Amino acid sequence: MAALFRRSLSRRALAFTALFALVPATARADDDADQKDDSGVPKDFPRLVLDDGRTEIYPADKHLVRFQVHGEYQLRYQAMSSFPLDVSTSVLQAHPNATADSLGQNNFVTHWIRFTPRLQVRDNVQIVGQIDLVTGLVLGDRAHDVSADETPRDDYNGFSNVQPRWLYADLTTKIGVFRVGQQPSHWGMGILANDGDHPSLFGDYRYGSISERVLFATKPLGKESPFIVVVAGDLVYRDPTAQLTRGDQAFQGVFAALYDQGQNQIGLYGVYRDQRSDRNATDFAAYTDKITVGVLDLAGKFAAPVVYGSDTYVFGQAEAATILGTTNELRTNAQALSGDTTTIRSYGGAAALGVVHATRGCCCNGECKDSDVKKWGDFVGQVELGYASGDADPYDGTEHRFTFHPDHKVGLILFDEVMRWQTARAATAAQDPLLANSSRPPPGIDLLPSNGGVFGAQYINPTFLFRPRKWLDLKAGMVIAQATADVVDPLRIATQGAYVNYRGGDPHRHDLGEEVDLGTEVRVPLEYKLTLQLGAQGGVLFPGGALADATGAGMKTPWLAIGRAGLQF
Repeated sequence: MAALFRRSLSRRALAFTALFALVPATARADDDADQKDDSGVPKDFPRLVLDDGRTEIYPADKHLVRFQVHGEYQLRYQAMSSFPLDVSTSVLQAHPNATADSLGQNNFVTHWIRFTPRLQVRDNVQIVGQIDLVTGLVLGDRAHDVSADETPRDDYNGFSNVQPRWLYADLTTKIGVFRVGQQPSHWGMGILANDGDHPSLFGDYRYGSISERVLFATKPLGKESPFIVVVAGDLVYRDPTAQLTRGDQAFQGVFAALYDQGQNQIGLYGVYRDQRSDRNATDFAAYTDKITVGVLDLAGKFAAPVVYGSDTYVFGQAEAATILGTTNELRTNAQALSGDTTTIRSYGGAAALGVVHATRGCCCNGECKDSDVKKWGDFVGQVELGYASGDADPYDGTEHRFTFHPDHKVGLILFDEVMRWQTARAATAAQDPLLANSSRPPPGIDLLPSNGGVFGAQYINPTFLFRPRKWLDLKAGMVIAQATADVVDPLRIATQGAYVNYRGGDPHRHDLGEEVDLGTEVRVPLEYKLTLQLGAQGGVLFPGGALADATGAGMKTPWLAIGRAGLQF
């Protein structure tokens, strides 16, 4: 559940803005929110009602050349309990009797500062950039033996890790919109393509999906038509499967078709991807990992008043995707000799249904003029269901594991901490220099870390947001999850030949556990359109049998607490 109320652009500009990121845009509820379409839903319906304090982006104006710079600084302190992970060969050599090893990180501080400059030349040319000037760990404990994760928290990189994100140009013409440059990719609920810039109810976004892209969006049936078509060609800069900076060359052709009727939308997103990664090995000849897949993703959303004309609305959204193709990156020894490839057949999806009540009040503390009165949601309840196919046998010639994008957040602990670090430790341990085959790590080890995304699991995630004041959020959530296939540790299969879970336990136990999350946030408006954010989040996981060890003993209850501070500008 996440989105910022934004002021409505013109109907044409809003439609094209939605297409640029390949995702429907969300509008800010304002004084004209009572303007409704035929369904009785305000055009600026407060869809997901999470005001994160972001500064308003002014729409383009045909009479102006405007330069805007917005951004944020965020600071996090996290305290968390230890939980057991695989033991790397290096640790085992130093401690021969070790059966488990923790992450090594219990108290730490992270931060990031993000700038988003935007140059608008009248209403038909726009140049947008975004950069994380610094981001990462600055104080406290460091994680160890999890370097395979995308953001491993194992080094004090908070003042040296610079992440260039976007730099693209838009040109609006009579036939459509052209966008060229390094740009975000986001579609539907963000389970497959996620731009890493959508705030979530719990947790934080990270790097997102970014491509060197040439895109064209148009309305083939006329500018008043609700039917929109997008075509694009990509060289992937970064996403959960490829990183250009580490030598992955992933080329994509993208097609999307969207039927857009305001708050009611449905669209189809298709991708053909050819990815190659040239590898070198100390004791073996050079080799090339290849992935060739096709992706189909159907997404939609709706909103309607519970009673026509009321201020209580029901809304929903859904996304379902499948990935079909072949790869030699995941292969057995027999496949390596024969040249046969592994078949990819994975699928996943999520659906959410919720209700929001809208009320009116001042945008800030104290008295305000009529023009400052805003319409906003004081209560939101939503239930999300999700499913990601799992793979009980990584070496059977068919890959079934589907992994959600890590920036689609589901809770705080189970997927974003426990499952994330279990997969990262296993992938890192498989590349330990003390292993005999470390010069040629097990095939597909780059794809093992989940980076915090949901994988091989089904879940139910009810969340609630109560806002007694416009500036105060009180929120709660729960995650109940089960594995969709036997939970197996590929490292233990490769090194021990044992089909067991990440703690050596019974792989047939599918109960991942139940998680409870709580949080609060206060937003304080400051001068010069700055907003100070202060808050806290915390959660506790009651682990299920899928996280038990070889003796059947359950994992000790993990918990975490996060102090949050930020400044939006």
